[in-house]
Amino acid sequence: MSGVPPLVLISGPEQVLAERALAETLDALKVTAPDLEVVRLHATAYTAGQLAIEASPSLFGGDKAIVIFDLDEAVDEAQLDVLDFLGAPQPDVTLIVCHKGGQRGKKVLDGLKGKGARVIDAPAIKTDREKVDFAMHEFRRAGRKAHAQAAQALVEAVGKDLRELAAACQQLVSDTTGVIDEQVVMTYHGGKVEATGFRVADAAMAGNTAEALRLLRHALAVGVDPLPIIGVLASQVRQLIKVGSAGRGHSGALAKELGMAPWQVDKARRQLQGWNAESLGRSLQAVAAADYEVKGGGRDRVYAVERAVLTICREHAAG
Repeated sequence: MSGVPPLVLISGPEQVLAERALAETLDALKVTAPDLEVVRLHATAYTAGQLAIEASPSLFGGDKAIVIFDLDEAVDEAQLDVLDFLGAPQPDVTLIVCHKGGQRGKKVLDGLKGKGARVIDAPAIKTDREKVDFAMHEFRRAGRKAHAQAAQALVEAVGKDLRELAAACQQLVSDTTGVIDEQVVMTYHGGKVEATGFRVADAAMAGNTAEALRLLRHALAVGVDPLPIIGVLASQVRQLIKVGSAGRGHSGALAKELGMAPWQVDKARRQLQGWNAESLGRSLQAVAAADYEVKGGGRDRVYAVERAVLTICREHAAG
C-alpha cells in the first residue's frame, strides 16, 4: 500500500512547496505502482470531458494519477467535470488537484474535503522570519544541524527567491559536513552576505564605525539600493527598543509576545549592551530622517544612509 488516498488536494500559493508535495505524492504512489501513469491537465486550458476520458480504464490496466493544475483559475467545464468525478470515482485512479488560493473553485474544494481528500498545505513564505524557518526546516529535513544565525545569513545572501534558498540549502547539505554555522555560510556566500543591509546594520548596532562604513560602501558599490539598507537599520533599532522595553523573561515566551523569533530576541539582548532608551530613540529619529531623504525628500540618497549609519555608531558609543 502506498498510503496515498485516492483524492489529494495541494492547497496554497507557494509553488516550491506545492511542487515538492506533488513530487513526494507521486513518489509514494510509485512505491507500489512502479509503472504508474501520470496525466497532467491544466485547468486553464481544459476541454470538457477530458477528465472522464483520462480516468477511463486503460486496455492494459494499471494505476493512474491525474494531476489538475491551477484549479483556482479553472474554466467552468473543469470544475463541473471534477465534481462529476467525485460522484463516481474510478478504481486505480488517484486524483491530485492543485489550488493556489482564492474563492474560485470553492465548490470543488468543499467536495474534495467532503470526500476525505488528503489536504497538503503550501502556504506563502514571504517574510525573512518565514524564510529562516524554511531554511532551518530544509536542514532538519536533510538530517543536518544548523544554527539559526547561519540560516539568517543564508537568507540575507540569496535574497527573496525561495527556489534559490532551497537550492542554497541543498548545496550546503551536499558540500559540507558537521554543523552548518555562520562561518560555513560565509565560506560559500560571503561576498553576497557582505553586500546586504543586515551586515551593515549589525556593525552599526555594535558601534563599529569603520566596519559599518566599509560594508555600506561595498553594498552600494555592487548595486544594493539605499532604501532596503535603511529598512534593515530601522528594523534592528525597533527590535532593540521592543526587547529592551519588554523586560526579563524566557526568550521563547518573549518572542511570541513580540512577534519575533527566539534567536532574534537573544541577538537583540546581546546587542543592547552599550545602548540606553535615549540613544536608541535618537537613532530611530536618524533612521526616519534618512528614510524620508532616500525616498525623495533629499538630494543625496547615499549621503543620507551614510549619515544614519554614523549617527547609530555615535549613539552606541554614547549609550
